[in-house]
Amino acid sequence: MLNRRTFLGAAAMSAVMLPATRIWAGSNVKVGTIQIDTLSDGNLVLPADFILGGMPQAELKVIVEKFGLSTQQLTPPCNVTLVRDGTNTVLFDVGAGPDFQPSAGKLAEALEALDVAFEDVTHVVFTHGHPDHLWGMLDEFDEPIFANAVHMMGQAEFDYWTDPDTAQTIGDARTTFAVGAARRLGVVADRMTFIADGQEILPGMAARLTPGHTPGHMAFEIRSGSDSVMVVGDAIGNHHVAFERPKWPSGSDQDGERAAATRAALLDQLAADKMRLIGFHLPDGGLGRVEKDGTAYRFVAES
Repeated sequence: MLNRRTFLGAAAMSAVMLPATRIWAGSNVKVGTIQIDTLSDGNLVLPADFILGGMPQAELKVIVEKFGLSTQQLTPPCNVTLVRDGTNTVLFDVGAGPDFQPSAGKLAEALEALDVAFEDVTHVVFTHGHPDHLWGMLDEFDEPIFANAVHMMGQAEFDYWTDPDTAQTIGDARTTFAVGAARRLGVVADRMTFIADGQEILPGMAARLTPGHTPGHMAFEIRSGSDSVMVVGDAIGNHHVAFERPKWPSGSDQDGERAAATRAALLDQLAADKMRLIGFHLPDGGLGRVEKDGTAYRFVAES
């Protein structure tokens, strides 16, 4: 069972036990004239039960063996999405920064590899407020790292993480998530632009509410003509159980039942429309397609 102590213990041991193997520019694709790159922020080190806990054990055993998963520890990659359209330089999420896990927080090095400076970033768009997506927004002096950027987040997500009651109700394993999010969002509150479901946030980029992993989680569709990519954040959180059994609640989701319904609908749409997706925790840079596989789905990576 996951608790705060086991979660933080895994974080502290990650640099010694499982050093990150990073691909700085994990994958890239063009949608019309829009250049999209995924950048490695490193990886997380999690107790396996944080994701797999509570799932039907007999069926889960088959999936664990199929994907070669550890039943003790999982090391999901973290893929930040960089979008450049010739006018705007947009980051979807900013990674974990230095204060979450030592195996993560490597975005600065990834940007440097592509010769992108912090001051070049015009917009920072958040899928949600979990540490591995949000905590990289401030420097060691608690100043915004992306000082020239407009920061964008769904209103419901911002309100949830800045509500003082959240830290009291989110559960012991995630208390630090809430405290850390509130502190960071408080610093950038005056530069935050709130976005709504269906809104075109920038030319060719539209928000889509995908709740469950967190209350106001959002995905983002990037489109040019008939070509498109969906940045799904953690609405589809891994390449194994999320695809094999999307309707199973996951321990990583704050509202397991709602997240499962969101995930199943999103996978069905992506497979039917043959739309590419970028997942924050999907392998090989996170870019790929969804294929229907009987009653399940399959992630097919593209590089």
